[in-house]
Amino acid sequence: MSESIEQDFESRKQKSKYAAWIAFKHKCEQRGIAAPSYKTFRLSCKRRSRFDQTLKRKGHRAAYIHEPAFWSLDLTTPRHGDRPFEISHIDHTELDIELVCSVTSQVLGRPWLTLLVDAFSRRLLALYLTFDPPSYRSCMMVLRNCVKRHQRLPQTLVVDGGREFESTYFETLLARYECTKKTRPPAKARFGSVCERLFGTTNTQFVHNLSGNTQITKDVRQVTSSVNPKRLATWSLGDLHQRLTEYLFEIYDRMEHPALGQSPREAFARGLEAGGLRLQRIVPYDQDFILCTMPTTAKGSAQLRPGKGVKINNIYYWSDTFRDPGLEQCRITVRYDPFDAGRAYAFCQGQWVECLSEHYSILRGCSEREVLLATREIQKRNQQHGTKRLSLNARMLAAFLESVEAQEALSLQRARDREGGAIDLDQPQRVCESSEHPVNVLSEREVAVTIPVEIYGEF
Repeated sequence: MSESIEQDFESRKQKSKYAAWIAFKHKCEQRGIAAPSYKTFRLSCKRRSRFDQTLKRKGHRAAYIHEPAFWSLDLTTPRHGDRPFEISHIDHTELDIELVCSVTSQVLGRPWLTLLVDAFSRRLLALYLTFDPPSYRSCMMVLRNCVKRHQRLPQTLVVDGGREFESTYFETLLARYECTKKTRPPAKARFGSVCERLFGTTNTQFVHNLSGNTQITKDVRQVTSSVNPKRLATWSLGDLHQRLTEYLFEIYDRMEHPALGQSPREAFARGLEAGGLRLQRIVPYDQDFILCTMPTTAKGSAQLRPGKGVKINNIYYWSDTFRDPGLEQCRITVRYDPFDAGRAYAFCQGQWVECLSEHYSILRGCSEREVLLATREIQKRNQQHGTKRLSLNARMLAAFLESVEAQEALSLQRARDREGGAIDLDQPQRVCESSEHPVNVLSEREVAVTIPVEIYGEF
């Protein structure tokens, strides 16, 4: 019976116990042996190692939940560091709630929450809430928020294997401020239990008590029009961010944590008292830090063309500093704001100068994601019309934004970005702000869908 269980039941075929018992009984009859009952066969399967059995039937990911945990490495080894800001975790999750536009009441979908949690005290250091899926922008923004709140960055950041954590901009920022990045093993959630626990607590204690939560969608057959979360959604991104910030920084922060025996705020304060303030780790929230959180081009620089400026992401940017004849045809270090395609920054004459796009009136406030969507939309339309592949420049993108027929394709993203723009606490501060150019912040997907009819004739 043990041989039959090991070879037939514990296999990749994932036979049921009854089917494996039938095959075992047939073998016994062929050999003239009295077969054990089905109940005995089931009890024998149950006595075997659950981890080994699941590993053989479903693989290592399914068996991970049955794998014994490492309770302690050593009696003197701290599990999550021995002071605040020594080890922190960054992770993302999609909240279980549908949000609406605060202006039109249009359903915008579920938001993504990015958290930075201190492992020693379990205290939340920073958060970022957005409709966009996880990317390097979410990582940059949550680190900005951390420096804005605490004037420092963690010494070690624990992340998962997501591509957003492998971004050159993210790793450059960590290297600049002497932070160590550690990637936890894939498909092993216990290594990120600090963040995973807080995600679960936030959903159960806060989000699941709000109108429009998506708990019922776990069983799709029970969803009717009367209980559909999209019809019951009433919260906007700005309102949710305000209340979520209040819950995480005021309510959860003062509640007793079962793993600590005290609140995260108390553990954080005692940890700082015991480990010291370490003033050498202070990071001022100034222009230099904000520029370090901005991405650059693939080469890190751009060539200055006379009369046009520097070209970043197929868009030309100009500053009056470029009039210096000594800078012509030189390669200049550049950075751009992923949340405002109308602005960029160039390092020349020993300082960072603000550059404006050649189509600033249209691209101002438009984000990098919008420009990307615009590029994809134009390429798709060219394919459908059988036209040749054209180089995408700022004129085409600007004309694309002004097209009337693009309004329908961009309306949802514009509403989402408008809601995100209402959150002022985590938005980056403007660098090199000039009063000569008024700011009208748009979004990251708006540069994506607009070409007038006369432009189509040129295609």
